[in-house]
Amino acid sequence: MMKKPRKMATALLLLGVLMLAACTPKEELYVTSTEGVFSYDNATVYFAMTDRFYDGNPENNESYGRKTVDELGKNIGTFHGGDIAGMTKKLEEGYFKDLGINAIWITAPYEQIHGYIGGGRNGDFAHYGFHGYYALDWTMMDQNIGTVEEFRTFVDTAHSQGIRILLDVVMNHVGYPNLQDMRTYDYGNVDLPEDYEVTSTMDFFDYNKYVDYESPGSFDNFWGDWVRAGLPGYHPPGESEVTLSLAGLPDIRTEVTEDIGLAPILEKKWAMEEEGYDQWIIPAAKDLRQDLGLAPYEYIIAWLSAWVEEFGIDGFRIDTAKHVEVERWAELKESVEEALARYRKNNPEKPGADWTEGFFMVGEVWGHGVLRNYYYDHGFDALINFTFQGLKGDGPAFRKGPLDSVYMNYANALNGETPFNVLSYISQHDTALYNRDRLLEGGKNLLLLPGAVKIFYGDETARPMGEGGSDATQGTRSFMNWEEVDEEVLTHFRKLGTFRNRNLSVGAGLHETLSKEPFVFLRTYEAQGLMNKTMVYDGEPGEVPLDVSKAFPEGSTLRDAYTDTLYEVQDGQIILKVHDYGLALLEEVTKVAP
Repeated sequence: MMKKPRKMATALLLLGVLMLAACTPKEELYVTSTEGVFSYDNATVYFAMTDRFYDGNPENNESYGRKTVDELGKNIGTFHGGDIAGMTKKLEEGYFKDLGINAIWITAPYEQIHGYIGGGRNGDFAHYGFHGYYALDWTMMDQNIGTVEEFRTFVDTAHSQGIRILLDVVMNHVGYPNLQDMRTYDYGNVDLPEDYEVTSTMDFFDYNKYVDYESPGSFDNFWGDWVRAGLPGYHPPGESEVTLSLAGLPDIRTEVTEDIGLAPILEKKWAMEEEGYDQWIIPAAKDLRQDLGLAPYEYIIAWLSAWVEEFGIDGFRIDTAKHVEVERWAELKESVEEALARYRKNNPEKPGADWTEGFFMVGEVWGHGVLRNYYYDHGFDALINFTFQGLKGDGPAFRKGPLDSVYMNYANALNGETPFNVLSYISQHDTALYNRDRLLEGGKNLLLLPGAVKIFYGDETARPMGEGGSDATQGTRSFMNWEEVDEEVLTHFRKLGTFRNRNLSVGAGLHETLSKEPFVFLRTYEAQGLMNKTMVYDGEPGEVPLDVSKAFPEGSTLRDAYTDTLYEVQDGQIILKVHDYGLALLEEVTKVAP
């Protein structure tokens, strides 16, 4: 039984195609049966670590006094300058559209801790919250990332191109205590020499010896009863997944259901920001910057929902999902669904306001694979699939040869009798980058995989591993290699990505292997009046007679998306001219009359 599409805009965008044809009468335009139709089941998500992607506004690079190069001359863990203006510029250039991207996941854009902590095991570099996992204030844009209006432009521009926006969000923890915030918000009883700086004989843990970690009350102006932390007067971390202090981060007491007042650091911070901060305060959150009589987790849900109501955010990627009570995620989902509905009602003229799919939540549950469990009953539409890459880099994406059984198993599990969704990847910021010498293979294996898939920024350009110091994974977060793009890899990803984007069957369809040598398979999607079939040939290059009768009707026009060659089916066959890479991506197309 073919699954029913979930949360999908069912209306084809052929009107737009026809209008384009009218504007360019000399071009012959061909469309597939699902051209312009979006479904998260066939999503190609681009994960951009915003600070490491593209610098669109150099003037915000050292906000809050952050340094782009630390005192030991390193930039391993500093903010590098990438921002929302840079993301918008790449949207305007058509970079994501040319890749076939239909959803962009960005790191948390809200305000992070201002100062550094010691980076790596040895404190050998200054580590700032450039990745968005060290929250300070959910009601404001981080000034390094951009302004409210820059963010609004980014979302509207993406929506105008049919691209959904997913925010990385954290409810489990806040950012570490750090020297700069200690001085600004008066916690830690810091006794530091005025001329203090880190020198070659020191490390970035050094400042801790000037912090009072013993006296009662020394951290009263930090997060107080909101968190568990190994600090004087604080609730101690527990041993369960929900109560532990992950990586030593102050753990939000999400089990608390009563009003325990505002976090002291936020109360002090907001009192200091009564004027001059409107370009960064989220308008829908402005009235939420006060004591509302809520529990800590309820404040965070309200603040995150304000982003959705203000900008029309389409979904969240939930960080550290297993470290928060699963019921909290269901409550968040209900709140953001309502916020998205309000946005669409209040902004009918905005691009994306007429989309009908619900709010999308994908969760990070470390080590999770292709399995539907209770998370899907508590607000999640998908979970990140760790098993395709493999936790140690030896998963199926790293194996040579066809992925026949993998593709079959994924399609049967995800798109069969009891459908669900996962988000698969070949590179990840917390594990490893895919072998840079095998990205043609990796991109092919990923972008032809059933279910939603994620391109980690720079996989399509062969971005190299960066310096990581004493942190084994820090180098996965290097700056985008705009000056050294591998054009062969980029072209390969573009061909596969746009083929996938045009054809729901690739990610959302059932899989049938027609031949194992060469590897030829068929994908079929049929639901709600839509029928889409694709066929992939993976074998030797050259001229190949290919039986396509099981997929495509006699006389139909096929296009090989890898070479952009058109074929007409005659006697159930075509004579396929396979690219030197040994790959053909066949889709049935209809010519749009000029």
